[in-house]
Amino acid sequence: MAGIARHEAPKFGPVWNRELTPALEKEIVLSFDGAEPRVAIFEDGRLVEVYIERPLSQRIVGNVYRGRIQNVLPGMQAAFVDVGLERNAFLFVDDAYPPDAEGSEVAEVAEDLADAADAAARRPRARKASIKDLVREGQEVMVQIAKEPIGTKGARVTRHVTLPGRYLVLMPTVDYVGVSRRIADEAERERLKDIAQRVRGRGLGFIVRTVAEGRSADEIREDAEALRRAWMSLKAKASKAKAPALLYKDLGLVQRIMRDQLTPDVRRILVDSAEEYARLQEYLDGFAPEGKPLVSLYSPGPANGAAVGLFAARGVDEEIERALGRRVWLPSGGYLVIDQMEALTAIDVNTGKFTGSTESLADTVFRTNLEACAEIARQLRLRDIGGIIIVDFIDMEVPEHRRRVVAALEEACRPDHSRPVVLGLTQLGLVEMTRKKGRQSLRDLLTHPCPYCDGRGRVLTEESASRRVRAEIRRILAGSQAEAVLVEVHPSVAALLIGAGGQNLKELEREVGHTIFVRGAEEVHVEKMNVRAVGTRAEVEAMARPVREGEVIELRVEEPHVSNTSDGIARVEGYVIDIEGAGRRVGERVRVEITRAFRTYARGRMV
Repeated sequence: MAGIARHEAPKFGPVWNRELTPALEKEIVLSFDGAEPRVAIFEDGRLVEVYIERPLSQRIVGNVYRGRIQNVLPGMQAAFVDVGLERNAFLFVDDAYPPDAEGSEVAEVAEDLADAADAAARRPRARKASIKDLVREGQEVMVQIAKEPIGTKGARVTRHVTLPGRYLVLMPTVDYVGVSRRIADEAERERLKDIAQRVRGRGLGFIVRTVAEGRSADEIREDAEALRRAWMSLKAKASKAKAPALLYKDLGLVQRIMRDQLTPDVRRILVDSAEEYARLQEYLDGFAPEGKPLVSLYSPGPANGAAVGLFAARGVDEEIERALGRRVWLPSGGYLVIDQMEALTAIDVNTGKFTGSTESLADTVFRTNLEACAEIARQLRLRDIGGIIIVDFIDMEVPEHRRRVVAALEEACRPDHSRPVVLGLTQLGLVEMTRKKGRQSLRDLLTHPCPYCDGRGRVLTEESASRRVRAEIRRILAGSQAEAVLVEVHPSVAALLIGAGGQNLKELEREVGHTIFVRGAEEVHVEKMNVRAVGTRAEVEAMARPVREGEVIELRVEEPHVSNTSDGIARVEGYVIDIEGAGRRVGERVRVEITRAFRTYARGRMV
């Protein structure tokens, strides 16, 4: 790639033993083009994750607050907590048990943890308590954000705080030690668990993170001490703070990515800002010095006479654009259709252009479904889709094919840190799965529902819109003393309202007993109507006809006439002017004399 500094990946000693962690080769791309930092994660050259931190919508997952219980709702087994955000946070009963109460559960952390279920099982609850037994209105509690506010829903919080470090996750409410299940070597797991047992304090719990694989006891001990100091500082701050108050803020995007994503399989880190490059080097110097040789500064090269940004050069912008669409093409010619809804996400697999290389339909279907598994897993990560997911694979007649496709989907989802769970095939042949939802999806971050179609993605046809406008005109003029009305609609709707030779407009006028002026305007939405004037015929007609016969004005020719291409069309406040002989002057400004002025349009000639 032109403009990207190349160098041989550094060779690590026993500290990062790559043989212990067979994984995809990873690349981290950091872009600071503009006011918002953006991060892209590549695995084996393919984009799999994108993170964008907006100045007005900072990430709050992981933040710890001192909050005040506002409402306790036994019917929902939940409470609402004021933590100082725009909307009250939601505290579910399972997250509301006091940290020091018997039966406290392990809070979820951003790792695929093998022993998290064991941790909860070690401290089983004697009974299922009611929310009103756990909190009361007005009570001040320490809570941590577990899920970002999404749509109209407030953030979800838990009373069981977790503090992630470089090698460990501190769980101050659980007396337990676990090891990430991503560490497969049993001897290494036992070594790390033994170190964590020795460095943890009384009543504290630790989860050993994947990145701790191959690390020394001293490094892990230092991380444990730093986390313990952070917890003590947080508790001291909480004892003095008055709710609502922020007690602890998680790291910024770049530091968080380095903490969570800088694993032994990372081969390169690209940065497009010299200032951020120096800042990152300084940060890694104290946090993960072995990662410093991986960092390269990107220098844009000329392309079509312009400098190309890092995200554009690596194809990230193009991938993001595709990720906002519904259809995703597969290499073979098949495709996915992804529909994100409020309750769930539906993914449909289609053969598309792929007809197979054999005469066997079953083999063609099987190969398409297998190919779709890898792309489905990638799209879930790239779009950051969470919640319930239904996959409609192409129907497979062979039971072994169905089993292998489900297994392939599970394997493709394995690298995903959000821990997708494939539940298997339903009786209808659909694959059910879930994926942890912690923040806004890429679609929700970059787009919002269409204010015109209310998120439907479809608009009324011109015929339906014109019928609605006619009904609205009838309603406005019913019982009105006004002689005339001027309405402004989209040109395609105006054409139907007026009709050939003005016939439809005449019929509507006979029906309502009033004079109606219709003006087309491109800026008016196809489903909308603007009432510009209501009053006497003379007053409304003066507004409806912005030009007079004999007047000479300068106009821009916007387009050729639809049925007579030798003429050109211009507009004045949406009023159409047919300019004789101006069909070849589109885009130019010409002087025009108005020769005839009618109710819905005027004619003119160039002078």
